[in-house]
Amino acid sequence: MQLALSAEDAEFRDEMREFFTTKIPQEIRDAVRDRRELTREQIVESMRIMNEAGLAVPNWPVEWGGQDWSPLRRHIWHEEMQRAYVPVPLAFNASMIGPVIAQFGSQEMKEKFLPPTANLDIWWSQGFSEPDAGSDLASLKCRAVRDGDEYVVNGQKTWTTLGQYGDWIFNLVRTDPEAKKQAGISMLLIDMTSPGVEVRPIELIDGGHEVNEVWFTDVRVPVENLVGEENRAWDYAKFLLGNERVGVAPVGATKRVLAQAKEWAGPLLEEDPLLAARIVELENELLALELTALRVVAHSADGKPHPASSVLKLKGTELQQAVTELVVDLAGPASLASGAADDQTDLPWWTRRSTPVYLNFRKASIYGGSNEVQRQIIARTILGL
Repeated sequence: MQLALSAEDAEFRDEMREFFTTKIPQEIRDAVRDRRELTREQIVESMRIMNEAGLAVPNWPVEWGGQDWSPLRRHIWHEEMQRAYVPVPLAFNASMIGPVIAQFGSQEMKEKFLPPTANLDIWWSQGFSEPDAGSDLASLKCRAVRDGDEYVVNGQKTWTTLGQYGDWIFNLVRTDPEAKKQAGISMLLIDMTSPGVEVRPIELIDGGHEVNEVWFTDVRVPVENLVGEENRAWDYAKFLLGNERVGVAPVGATKRVLAQAKEWAGPLLEEDPLLAARIVELENELLALELTALRVVAHSADGKPHPASSVLKLKGTELQQAVTELVVDLAGPASLASGAADDQTDLPWWTRRSTPVYLNFRKASIYGGSNEVQRQIIARTILGL
C-alpha cells in the first residue's frame, strides 16, 4: 500500500526534496546520517535556513510564520526533511512553546516571543518533569508565589533536554497549593540567565550530556511572563503534550534508519529468512503508523489533539527502539566497540555507533509521557474501559 499523491502534491514533494538536499549544509546532513550528536550551532543554522524560507514552523498560524498546508503536505514536509538527513526544527520551539503562545498567549507575548522562537534566536527549554513528578506530572511541587508584579519561583526540574543551551525555559509551577493537583498549576516563561537559575548536567548511560537538572532559588519572574491565566496551565500542558506525542513518532527518521539497516545487512538478507521477515514486519508497522499519523493530524482541531496521539507516541517509540535493536544485532560483536575513534579501529562507523544509539533510545518509552501512561489514556479515551 502506498500513498497516492496528486500532481500538485507530487510537485510540492519535489520542491521540498530539492530544498532539503541543496540548502541545508552537507556537513549537517552527514552528521545526521552518521547518527552523530549535532552541535548547538548546527541545529541553529539549519532551523534559521528553514525559517528564512518559511519552512521552520508550518504548523503555526500563518500570521506568525506558519503555512496553510493540508495535513498531507505537512506530512510530506516532515517526511522529506527526515529522508534528506535534515534535523527537524527544535521541538521545544517549533512544536511545544510556539504553538502554546500562539494559542493562549497575549498579543504582547506573541509579538515578543514568536518571531525569535521561530528563528531560534531564543533557544527554549522545557521545565515540566520533576524528581517526584514524571509520569504523574500534576504532582509537581515547583512553587511560584506572587509578590507584587513578580512571581518568586523555588523548586527543581529534571531531565531538561539540551537545557545547557537554553536561553529561556517554559516552566510549569504550582501557584495554588490548596487546589486539586491539576487546578493549581500555571505556566511561566523564565529567562535562564536570571539570578537563582542553575543548570546541572546529568550524564546518560551512553556517556553523553543531553539532559540536565534545573534549580530555581528565589527566581523573580515578571507577572507579564505568565502564559494565559493563572492556575489554568494544565490545559496548556495537555495541548503541548498532544503536539509532543505526535512529534515523538518520527516515522520518516525511523524508516530512514531501517533503510540503512537493510544496506548494512547486505547479503544476510538473502541468507537469513528470519532477518528478512523481521525487517518486512517493521516496514509494515511503520506504514501503519504513518497512516495513523495522517489521520491524527487530520482530525485534530480547536487546539485539542486527537486522543490517538497517544497511540503514535506508544507505537512510535516502540518501533524506534526495535530498529535500534535490529542495528545492534546486525553489528554483532562489533557493537561492543562503542564510541571508538576512527583512528582506533577499522570497524565500520555504524557498528561503533549502534550501542550508544540503542542505549540512548531506551528513554523514548519514558519522555513525552511514559508508555504506561499512554496505555491508560488509550484505554480510557479510545477504548472506553
